[in-house]
Amino acid sequence: MQPIYDEPYEMIVQDVKVEQQQEEYYPVKLITSLGTIYCRYYRIPTDKAVIWVGGVGGGWDTPARGLYPLLCQQLIKDDIASLRVRFRNPTQLKDSVIDVLAGISYLHSEGIKNFALVGHSFGGAVVIQAAVQSPDVSTVVTLATQSQGTDAVSELATRCSLLLLHGIADQVLPPHCSQSVYQLALQPKRLILYPNASHNLDEVADEVTQVVRDWIVEQLNTSSAGVL
Repeated sequence: MQPIYDEPYEMIVQDVKVEQQQEEYYPVKLITSLGTIYCRYYRIPTDKAVIWVGGVGGGWDTPARGLYPLLCQQLIKDDIASLRVRFRNPTQLKDSVIDVLAGISYLHSEGIKNFALVGHSFGGAVVIQAAVQSPDVSTVVTLATQSQGTDAVSELATRCSLLLLHGIADQVLPPHCSQSVYQLALQPKRLILYPNASHNLDEVADEVTQVVRDWIVEQLNTSSAGVL
């Protein structure tokens, strides 16, 4: 596998602070040589987890009417933990990929061996690049992804499945972004286009919630069984 970046990069996790649980998650700070990465960890005893990231808006943004916190809670019933990652620099692709890789490294220390990565908009390119770098990622889900920065998607072939969702009425990133990523990707892959759905997919939030949950559960369970 060829590295994504021409120059080597390094992030050293110097400390991890896990605060008292708030509601369903534990606030986690990954204190690194490149800055602090803030996370929300839905922790359960398991070896499977999802990492969720938003777009250039930063913060704890989530598409589809609160999709991320909703599925973080629901997937606990399926024996799947979750880590939401807030980008340090949400407009910088390389920095954001490193943030996700730091999240994977932290979850490795928690006993996680099997990962799904989910990203919205700009975050779609982030999770594709992070998955190429990490062999423990079994599936990637993109929601209204950008196409820029996704050329390496073909390197996911066979070991990592890909699900792309996009609204046909998206006026921020048109659906041909996901279509072009789909064309570059090899199997296993799936593309779903939603008529009348906008960039945040709010109009089809219920359907997106079910599709994403079913996909993640099936893909992680299949991978854990050693089939994928």
